Amino acid sequence: MTTGDTDMELYDLRVTVDTIEGRSVCGMAVGDYFELENSAHLRIPDGRHFCVWALAAVLPFLAAKQRDLGPGDWLERDTLFCCPDPEERLTMRLERVRRRPMNSADLT
Repeated sequence: MTTGDTDMELYDLRVTVDTIEGRSVCGMAVGDYFELENSAHLRIPDGRHFCVWALAAVLPFLAAKQRDLGPGDWLERDTLFCCPDPEERLTMRLERVRRRPMNSADLT
């Protein structure tokens, strides 16, 4: 049920491969990315992929980064996350790309 009213705001996020200092085992390249929009819609550009293990490394932080955090919260400042594969040494940058008004009743 959509009422049209908004009672909250969430950030849409972009997670981009920032650096690869080792061998790209999964086939990703610097600049590859995915976006999280509308609270839970994961978008990957056509013809591209994003490694499930790199996704798993950043996934626990996405819900928190969608919300405003206090100025003293370490997660408000931190934007870099690492893939767990030690041969890749792949770093991802998590950015807030837009603020989206939403209706919490539409999400539950």
